Amino acid sequence: MSRLAGKVALVTGGNAGIGEAIAKTFVREGAAVAITGRRPEELDRVVREIGPHIGRVIAIAGSVTDDGHARAAVARVIQQFGVLDILINNAGIGEFGRRLHELDDATWARVLDINLTGVFRMTRAAVPEMLKRGRGAIVNISSIASLVGIPCLSVYAASKGALDALTRTIAIDYAKDGIRCNVVNPGLIATPMAAPLMANPEQLDPILAHYPIRRLGKPEEVADMVLYLASDEAAWVTGGTFTIDGGMTVW
Repeated sequence: MSRLAGKVALVTGGNAGIGEAIAKTFVREGAAVAITGRRPEELDRVVREIGPHIGRVIAIAGSVTDDGHARAAVARVIQQFGVLDILINNAGIGEFGRRLHELDDATWARVLDINLTGVFRMTRAAVPEMLKRGRGAIVNISSIASLVGIPCLSVYAASKGALDALTRTIAIDYAKDGIRCNVVNPGLIATPMAAPLMANPEQLDPILAHYPIRRLGKPEEVADMVLYLASDEAAWVTGGTFTIDGGMTVW
């Protein structure tokens, strides 16, 4: 039996990388899925690749920096599918290679607006629909940068550390309402965000030396972990932090 049969999910940043893999995995497992993102052409590509014979999927273009988009996306899901069971807060951006004193205010604000405040906006829009149902599952996509010190990631790490803390608070606030919230913390994953690094072995090889499993993770591997947390199999799991990092944080 499909693990998400009859469920409806909203996946932010579903146009590439981990978000795309999550959307495809969810549809394969029986869910109806809405994907959001800032690039309409990439959203349309994901919809085409999933195909109508596999499941139901819609694309909603927009940015998590826009509260109007957050509310409109949830409203579209309800209009299209009637309910919202699962929210995957995946949309995010990186900011790598500069130490803190080299960052400007605009960069700091932009990363926090997408990686942290965007999760706030989407969750605030989605929770009332979950409250109506008396159940729901929220999974936030963070990073191992929130757990260990990694050079030249100050604002990215700050945004993800705050996201981990926000996850725990959401879990406590809504547990009595049947709404669960967990966070997944991937290591280095083979996504478009990591493409410049993957193309430069001189930079990549020293990083992989910190991973006991000496390779990058795959988006599909992260999606499988998210699938478990979003499914009823994880009915007694909330407020958890789940690393998937090839053993990097074990060192």
